[in-house]
Amino acid sequence: MVPEVCRFLARSVGVSHARGVGFSRGVRRRVGSIPVDTDAVAVVGGGIVGLAVARELTRRRPGLRVEVFEKEDRVGAHQTGHNSGVVHAGIYYRPGSLKAELCTRGRDLMRDYCAEHAIPYEACGKLVVAVDAAESARFDALEATARANGVPGLSRLDAAGLREIEPHARGLAALHSPQTAITDFVAVAESLAAEVVAAGGAVHLGHAVTGVRRTAGAIEVATPGARHRFGRLVLCGGLQSDRLGRLVGGPPQPRIVPFRGEYLSVVPAKRDLVRGMVYPVPDPAYPFLGVHFTRRVDGGLEIGPNAFLALSRDRYGRASLSPRDAAATLGFGGFWRFSRSHWRTGLEELRGVMSVASYLRGAQRYVPAIGPADVRRERLGLRAQAVEADGSLVDDFVIHASDGITSVRNAPSPAATSSLAIAEHVVDRMG
Repeated sequence: MVPEVCRFLARSVGVSHARGVGFSRGVRRRVGSIPVDTDAVAVVGGGIVGLAVARELTRRRPGLRVEVFEKEDRVGAHQTGHNSGVVHAGIYYRPGSLKAELCTRGRDLMRDYCAEHAIPYEACGKLVVAVDAAESARFDALEATARANGVPGLSRLDAAGLREIEPHARGLAALHSPQTAITDFVAVAESLAAEVVAAGGAVHLGHAVTGVRRTAGAIEVATPGARHRFGRLVLCGGLQSDRLGRLVGGPPQPRIVPFRGEYLSVVPAKRDLVRGMVYPVPDPAYPFLGVHFTRRVDGGLEIGPNAFLALSRDRYGRASLSPRDAAATLGFGGFWRFSRSHWRTGLEELRGVMSVASYLRGAQRYVPAIGPADVRRERLGLRAQAVEADGSLVDDFVIHASDGITSVRNAPSPAATSSLAIAEHVVDRMG
């Protein structure tokens, strides 16, 4: 089994999403070997979480050798570069959970980081809107959660109040979070990588990790044509996190089931109908927040994402299929147990995949003036959803640490918001 996983990792750790900004001066590419140094740390995964961990290590221990290994030729190539760009304020997360704790700290760290490094950041605010009385109990529970998490500036609005914030939105009531913000998480990732390099570390692009094994006094990381020895290892593999975890002897569960999210862009003539963000009241039994309206830092307005089963962990075409990834999902009993509980929601999502009009039917409950003629299919994202063998969804962040290896096994949204705080938490646990 281990050789098969290793071969998979050689092909699949990381995905691609080109961006124009580059930090790569000083980043080593495809070096043949690295000097043995067991007083050093390897980080696998060049997304925002892995890079934040690497940066935190260089800040805590100046002079420590820190090496990041990323399969793709750019950082932030996967979930970092395919999300909504929202800096969450902490509305949704169970009080006392790791998500709630790290999102609360992470939002402040992210705001300050963007200001320090001149990265676009706009606190455009968010409305979570209840459109009918059937949502009242969920709406009240959500407000209690948000207040327990100390969401800054939170207020409850009636129908007239929500129209003062978003004149073209409709609903009976709304929670207004004025400090919910938007940013460019790939720009943040590139800045973090540049800091790692400036501190004497390295970010190895185009380096797939093909194996990991313990040797006397060290952890050996294999990449094509080279072996590297480190004292400690941190795995931040996103959609590959379960495979990486098993590669180093971690527990077989939870497993990652990939979900695909499609975004629609609103035509320029209708972009100003939404000033900030408009979200539905989420279903607590389902892990996704529902289709929403989100501003982008480039001035655009998006609707989405929806959530439908993906048959590939690293390809972004609408018809993308990886036989290996599809077999892994369809052969996992936990997926079928989850599906039996949510098949009606799955059918609704399928209608949205097949038809823009169906996709927008739900969104138009909140902003009726934006219709099918006002949108274009835009981009796709992939979400790593951790699922247990019994079909239950893993809601909180999951981080395992044992014998010099730390594995981030589940870090979905708000991981980008929380990344700097996740990094603090990971490094604290490393000692």
